[in-house]
Amino acid sequence: MRHFGHIAPQVRERLFHREPCAFTADSPPQLLAAALGATLYSPATRPHLADDILKQAGRGVISMVVCLEDSIDDAEVVGAEENLVRQFRDLAHRPDARPPLLFVRVRRPEQISDLVRRLGPAVRLLSGFVLPKFTEERGIPFLESLAAAETATGRRLFAMPVLESPQLLYLESRAETLAGIARTVDKYRERVLALRLGVTDFCSAYGLRRPPHMTAYDVQIVASVIADVVNHLGRADGTGFIVTGPVWEYFRVQERMFKPQLRQSPFLQVRAEELRRALIEHDIDGLLREIELDRANGLLGKTCIHPSHVLPVHALSVVSHEEYSDAQDILRPERDGGGVLRSAYTNKMNEVKPHRAWAERTLRRAEVFGVAREDVGFVELLSAGLRV
Repeated sequence: MRHFGHIAPQVRERLFHREPCAFTADSPPQLLAAALGATLYSPATRPHLADDILKQAGRGVISMVVCLEDSIDDAEVVGAEENLVRQFRDLAHRPDARPPLLFVRVRRPEQISDLVRRLGPAVRLLSGFVLPKFTEERGIPFLESLAAAETATGRRLFAMPVLESPQLLYLESRAETLAGIARTVDKYRERVLALRLGVTDFCSAYGLRRPPHMTAYDVQIVASVIADVVNHLGRADGTGFIVTGPVWEYFRVQERMFKPQLRQSPFLQVRAEELRRALIEHDIDGLLREIELDRANGLLGKTCIHPSHVLPVHALSVVSHEEYSDAQDILRPERDGGGVLRSAYTNKMNEVKPHRAWAERTLRRAEVFGVAREDVGFVELLSAGLRV
């Protein structure tokens, strides 16, 4: 699999200075964590789940979570588990199936070993589990169950803890809760692929819900938690983890709404202002701003609950030619001693030592999302995906 792999090779060649790399579910964890992109959630109750998974993979989805937790009613859990096992077995028997990275969001630690046992050979499709409301106390049983499932199957299984508990939100318990989470994920570091933020639960604790024209960063009580999580768990000194962006819960936008604008313009000559007006009109402008703020605040990837969000997340994750040029200049071997140099774009100064961690992170993103050509931007990347 690869990002933008659903686009024809000749189109990718016209879009990218450096194309996204190919990878598999067995690739190194550091690469997979960076490549998660827009992780699409789907309730485990969907009657045609196997077909839905392949359909979304064909549209560019790289990672999906099949949810047994908050997205389904408590009374549906038993039926949802049965459906999940049945659908995974169906998928495993399709010889030409190319699913994305698949994770299951569970409610209880014992569900992990139970589902792995029931899946049988179909467990080969599973990349891991999403662990809800993660704290030190709640998280250890989940991770112990995951380790036991790995031993039983002989298959590498990752954890993606969701940081969304009230103890993490409340000021009086935040520092202690963060320290406990840090101890736990560090102990199980080889199994923790990425950390996810559950902003909807944070808002729920105060009866809040951000409107579509506002981002998570406009809700100050939420923004303060994101800052503290990145501060403690997202450091670039080798001790941190990839932290993914919060869910965007509005999805009034549909791909078909953009089709008229795209049909009126030839490839790579989309009328950018016209498409941007359509994005604003259909409430996706807030999503675009939040994705930019995610990256500015040290987050990579995003939780998504609607397919229409996937392409914008991926298009804004592509490294620009300017970013790539600056990162390469900073990391040249002859720059190891530090210093300051003018950007090749002659619009900024690159300080080698302070910007080194940024440059390394940028090249990691470039590997999985690619580098756009000098004259290619978000609109061209989005329109190319929508034309498929």
